[in-house]
Formats: sequence, C-alpha cells, structure tokens
Amino acid sequence: MLKKRVDKLGLFGLGAFGRLIVKHLSPYFDIYAYDPSPQARAFARRHNVSMVSLEEAAACRIVVLATPIRAMKALLETIAPLVHPRALVIDVGSVKMKPAAWLEAALPKSTYILCTHPLFGPQSARKGIHDLEIVVCPVRIRRLNPILRFFRETLDLKVSVATPEQHDKALAAVQGLTHLIAKVMSGLEPLPTVHTTRSYDLLMQGIGLVAGDSDELFLSIERDNPFAAEVRRRFFHEIDGLRSRLETHDGNGK
Repeated sequence: MLKKRVDKLGLFGLGAFGRLIVKHLSPYFDIYAYDPSPQARAFARRHNVSMVSLEEAAACRIVVLATPIRAMKALLETIAPLVHPRALVIDVGSVKMKPAAWLEAALPKSTYILCTHPLFGPQSARKGIHDLEIVVCPVRIRRLNPILRFFRETLDLKVSVATPEQHDKALAAVQGLTHLIAKVMSGLEPLPTVHTTRSYDLLMQGIGLVAGDSDELFLSIERDNPFAAEVRRRFFHEIDGLRSRLETHDGNGK
C-alpha cells in the first residue's frame, strides 16, 4: 500500500465518510465506487471517482466498506462470492465487534480482514487529518506493518492497535456519551451565544463536531456497541441521583 496507484480500491458507500476517504486516498489509489444514490454519482463526476457495478467494486484487491452498519451484513453476504481470494477487506465503522464477526463469517478464509475506526469525521477533519487517530483492529491479516506505516507515514495519522472488544469497551463511553450529550443539548436549542464562559464554549465546540452526524450513526453507536447500554444505564443513574438531590435542595430539607 506504499506506492502511488498501487491498486484499484473498491469503495462501498459515498456518504459523508466515503467522501472523506476519496479526498485522502485518491492520491494513492484508483477508486472504484459502488453507491446507487444520485448524489453519489454527482460527487463521483466531480472528484474523478469511477462509479462501477457492485461486482466490479467487490473484485478489487482492496475493498473498503463505508456503509451504515445496518446494511453491512447483507452487503457482505452479497459480495462474498465476488471478492478476490487474496483481497484485503477493510471496514471503517464506529463499532467493531459485530462487523469483525460478520466479516469472518462471510468472507472466504483466504481473504484478509482489517477493522478500522478513524476517530474523526468530516467536521473534525475539515482542516486535514494530520495527527488525528485511527484505531486498527487486525482480524485476519498477514502483513500488518506495511499498512500501519501507510497510515503513519503517508497519511500522517496516529495509529493505535486494539482488539474489537477493547475498541468497543472504550468507545462505548468515548463516543456513546459524547453523542448522547450532543443529542440532549441539541434538543435544548436555541442555546445562548453571548455572555458565555470558556468551559461552555469548549462544550459547544465538542458538540458541534458531532452535530452534523446522522441519526443513523447515533443509533448505531448506541445500539450496535454491546457495551453502550451499560454506559447509558450508569449515565442515567447519575442524572437521576443529581435530579433527586436538586429536588430535595441538596438534602437540607429547605
């Protein structure tokens, strides 16, 4: 993966993150995308992306799945017979345990599987991806180091390696709480924009980074991560405790 135009890259999905992939990987790969939406075709024409059939995208030696998690299992079952025997198949979603299991179950044993989670999106990467982080979860891979070097040296990313379980345990809080709080705060709009404090401004900046994310992504983060429900339970338990304390005037009985 270290030479320019080393291979065709089959990309499934030209949504918000698929478009970010095109922006940063098109200097290194010829991108062959499959996405039936009219918006995707218009984007492809503007960005020199080849729109191809499902079969042609699946046959590339590198295949990247940038589709919603709800569509991934069915997509894998469809493309499994079409994937090159030695293809590298990569997912880029926000949860890892479910996709890792589906990829292993669906794809031929000779294919290589790498689950990844770029810890950024179109908003947080609007000024570039320098020094942003990607989590890499090797599932079935023979030569991981060249891929890690590509991420570090070519894309200039921070790279951390984890198991799918380690990833989901951490992100249940990291993403789960962030998106949960952002949803609550957005429901309170309009919020003040004057006479604000530094802590308030930082909170609103953080919320702004995920405010444009789809409701589908939010639901995936909360429902498809097996550890998210427990984090939510603890979060709401703390809120209930604070509400009870405040409603009883901090236990003073006044």
